[in-house]
Amino acid sequence: MIRSLGAVFLLLLSFAAPVMAQSGSAPTIPQTALIQPADLAAQLQRGETPQLVQVGFKVMYDEAHIPGSIYAGPTGKAEGVASLKQAATSFDKDKPLVIYCGCCPWTRCPNVAGAWKTLTELGFKNLKVLYIAENFGADWAEKGYPTTHG
Repeated sequence: MIRSLGAVFLLLLSFAAPVMAQSGSAPTIPQTALIQPADLAAQLQRGETPQLVQVGFKVMYDEAHIPGSIYAGPTGKAEGVASLKQAATSFDKDKPLVIYCGCCPWTRCPNVAGAWKTLTELGFKNLKVLYIAENFGADWAEKGYPTTHG
């Protein structure tokens, strides 16, 4: 019995390891670069509007996103990174920039770390990442923060 449970654990770990390795970089984003949903919502309410970029999946952006944000593509994939780089050419490097995904829990997000790395390498110094602990719906939309659909 114990031997079969160990085999099951190893089998599950073999499937989870690539996901863990890919998403394990999300927590490497410095704490000082994170912004909490309540803090960003308060900024928006005060009229302080940073550049907002959704770096997740298109279906999520189409379903709901922060008003004024642009879609840049899922940066967990090379095509998404290329799309973000293209979009970044129109960003003001001196203006605050907030990126977010929200596809899944923070520790498993395949997109924010790649976006952070790309924009940091492009010289964005006033860059923040919206810390979405669970997902965009639970941590943003369901809390009544500004949301646009479609």
